Amino acid sequence: MSRYGNNIDDFEVTDENDETFTREDMEGKVWLLDFIFTNCATVCPPMTANMTRVVNELEDRGVEDYGVVSFTVDPETDTPKVLTNYLSYYDVPEDTEWKLLSEYDYDFIRGFAEKNFKTIVAPPPKGSNQVTHATSFYLIDQNGKVIKDYPGLDQGDSEFPLSDIVSDVEMLSQEESQ
Repeated sequence: MSRYGNNIDDFEVTDENDETFTREDMEGKVWLLDFIFTNCATVCPPMTANMTRVVNELEDRGVEDYGVVSFTVDPETDTPKVLTNYLSYYDVPEDTEWKLLSEYDYDFIRGFAEKNFKTIVAPPPKGSNQVTHATSFYLIDQNGKVIKDYPGLDQGDSEFPLSDIVSDVEMLSQEESQ
């Protein structure tokens, strides 16, 4: 199942509650990770809606030992308060651990995405505020290893892989809890 197999580098950022969140905080739990920004006019709203569908399906199945991590690719705009407001527009179950991360500079997120996930974060073209970034969701195991990625959106004739993501999170969370 492993596509990348690398462990995520240490990091220290700020979450939606204005509290420090680190790589160590991810240990012992399965995580789904993505890259978004709140003033995105294209891919981020449907990506966030799809992640919300995943979370609701996991909730319906009674899966508990997982979390979601969303790194903003526009840290200048996306403060903890802005990120919290953004997520409030989605039907996320109350007890979901969904970390919305910011309070770092552009160079950090660009390097972090490239080194750890082999993906791009590029500045907006001149005259635009739209950051270029990939649309994948990444599955991270309890030890911080990148296990797999999934398209965060429908792609051509392929629908968003909701059932694959939910099954993989459920299976991985059960493996470590046994």
